[in-house]
Amino acid sequence: MSPETLFNSLWEQYIALNPAVAEIHQLFAEHEDQVINDHIALRTFQHEKVGISKVAKVFEELGYRRCGEYTFVEKKLSAVHLEHPEQPSLPKVFISELKLNECSEELQRIIQSEVINSIDPDLANSAEFCFSGRSWDNICYDTYEMLRQESEYAAWMYVYGYMANHFTVKVNALSRFESLEDVNAFVESHGFQLNQVGGVIKGSPEQCLEQSSTIAEKRPVTFIEGNREIPSCFYEFARRYPTENGIEFSGFIEGNADKIFESTNMK
Repeated sequence: MSPETLFNSLWEQYIALNPAVAEIHQLFAEHEDQVINDHIALRTFQHEKVGISKVAKVFEELGYRRCGEYTFVEKKLSAVHLEHPEQPSLPKVFISELKLNECSEELQRIIQSEVINSIDPDLANSAEFCFSGRSWDNICYDTYEMLRQESEYAAWMYVYGYMANHFTVKVNALSRFESLEDVNAFVESHGFQLNQVGGVIKGSPEQCLEQSSTIAEKRPVTFIEGNREIPSCFYEFARRYPTENGIEFSGFIEGNADKIFESTNMK
């Protein structure tokens, strides 16, 4: 599988779940020669069968290398980001995982029995795993709500499974927008809501990274109890700045990412 095929598969799955993202992308495409994807983000659980190493495998086989590690204490998450050293124009990949051993016994039981045990080991070892979606059936809204009370992250994974939860417009590569503020104003002028948690813009030029994101659009999901509307995916916008050595900052800021995660929260 080539990088282009992999990212196209992730993109098509992503916009099928949230068509509003495709609308926003088209709005930028009408003003720009090209819209560059800065990075994608993927989620999983800290478990030997499905953890970061399993999700990262397909990217590492394509030449990606791990370039940063991150911890989110309150959300009980750890994460890494990967870059392709020989093809720096390829999107960065941010992969996070929920530390199950820090969660309640009930959450661990549900995720183990209903999610992890339902994933075919061959699938978890395949190149398609990172966009395999939800391979477990008959999800329960009461279970979703119980998970959500403890971890919005776990609840989102229970509903959607393995896919990109966001792609990211690289603001630096836009020729007709001078700042992230301009991008935000453009997006809002077309009726899309932005994540306000921690301020619309997370980060600063001093931190060498500014980020903003839409709020995940709610989409109908079929539960045992019937259809419910659940937050799906979102679109992010990132502007990077050079570090003291003049090289563009390529990592992530934990304080920013912590708030970006909340773009998929129910409330």
